[in-house]
Amino acid sequence: MKLYKLIENLNIMSIDGNMDIDISDIHYDSRLVTQNSLFICIKGFNSDGHKYIKNAIEKGAKAFLIQDDIDIEAKGDFTFIKVTDTREGMATIACNFYKNPANTLEVIGVTGTNGKTSITTFLKQILSKRAQTGLIGTININDGKNEIISKNTTPESIDLQSYFNDMINNNCKYCAMEVSSHSLALNRVGSVNFSIGIFTNLTEDHLDFHKNLEDYRNAKEKLFHKTSIANIINIDDEGGKVIFDNIKKLSTPVYTYGINSDADFTASEIKLYPNGVSYKLKTPTYTDYIYVNIPGKFTVYNTLGVISACYILNIDIETIKAVLKNTPGVKGRFENIKNDEGLTVIVDYAHTPDALENVLNTSKEFVKGKIITVVGCGGDRDKTKRPIMGKIAQQKSDISIITSDNPRTESPSLIIKDMLKGIDMDNDNFMVIEDRKEAIYKAIELANVGDVVMIAGKGHENYQIVGTTKHHFDDKEIALEAIDVLKSSAYNI
Repeated sequence: MKLYKLIENLNIMSIDGNMDIDISDIHYDSRLVTQNSLFICIKGFNSDGHKYIKNAIEKGAKAFLIQDDIDIEAKGDFTFIKVTDTREGMATIACNFYKNPANTLEVIGVTGTNGKTSITTFLKQILSKRAQTGLIGTININDGKNEIISKNTTPESIDLQSYFNDMINNNCKYCAMEVSSHSLALNRVGSVNFSIGIFTNLTEDHLDFHKNLEDYRNAKEKLFHKTSIANIINIDDEGGKVIFDNIKKLSTPVYTYGINSDADFTASEIKLYPNGVSYKLKTPTYTDYIYVNIPGKFTVYNTLGVISACYILNIDIETIKAVLKNTPGVKGRFENIKNDEGLTVIVDYAHTPDALENVLNTSKEFVKGKIITVVGCGGDRDKTKRPIMGKIAQQKSDISIITSDNPRTESPSLIIKDMLKGIDMDNDNFMVIEDRKEAIYKAIELANVGDVVMIAGKGHENYQIVGTTKHHFDDKEIALEAIDVLKSSAYNI
């Protein structure tokens, strides 16, 4: 593609060099640069792409998108395009390079603190009954043909447009997509036109990145200014109410869902079971009964969001009901680990106060014995939620085991110390076991039939980050290993 075509609709400050050159590819990672490509200099959290211009030249880059002034020998041999924000510019260039593939797809974006993965997974399962459907999310990306392990909840704009392009080539009509607050704040979805936006909820998270909860909510609200068919808001949520008030006068119609509010889509007559939930659904035009084989009130909220989107897309209710009744669920989301000892061991991604409280409240609804919770908090992330997580774990469990969870470059003992600030030290229903494997083993050791062991925080993740090194670590594998070891030992499981 000619460079001048590639930068159409870009807010350019200055151009130095020839614009009538052919560009074969675009990159933001200098290690991946190929001959005759455009290198985009991104200023990241840990590195600055401007420092790697010489590396990109050595690999064959001919043009550069920059936001800082640079000093390069033989500058006249290359083209430099300066903009105020290269991340914003990258989104536009990626869209141009791949010829706006999202405009050919019905993209349903889901944002909120919790529930994004479940909603997008259910949407893909239902929409696939009508047409080929792609998925972009925390666990994986599906381009209609291939499964790719995700690096971020929402990929960088170049990668995102590439995935959209693959979806078009694989005959996808829909894409169900998780949209993180980071991606909205950092312009990863800057040039994406969404058909439908869904808001799940807003609870304390990512305050290491966002200044406060209001800034976090404002980032998520950006999604609902990028939609064309409908916006769907959980009106029971306080953050949802604020967003609804802010967007209700937009030209895009707004629909609401909830349990406790007068919404467009509501659930009543809710019945919770150990292995599922049922409720009476009310839509703007009909009522029906829904059963989902995943327990918990959060499942009601998640499926109300899903049903709202499917209703707007004219998916018949019988298809929706059949898929929800038989869904295998989502890996690492209230996942019951099957075993031969009759133990109830659940692995869940709950790493926010609200998510942890939800899964423990759900466990209380069917537990016959004790709730034993293993929980930690990640390093180099929002510190304000740590004492809250510790407090919830203790108050909602019979036994809570405070442990490590991706400490990264922080000291695990100091992270745990932060969590203990929320613990009632006079209550002896908690213990500290820094090693996560030992903590899981201890929880299994203490469990009897009728108890629930909740292993929270990592869910689908199969790694532990210590320092800057990623080690293989899978909560599910460790739990099964512990059951296997302990059942043949002196422990009475």
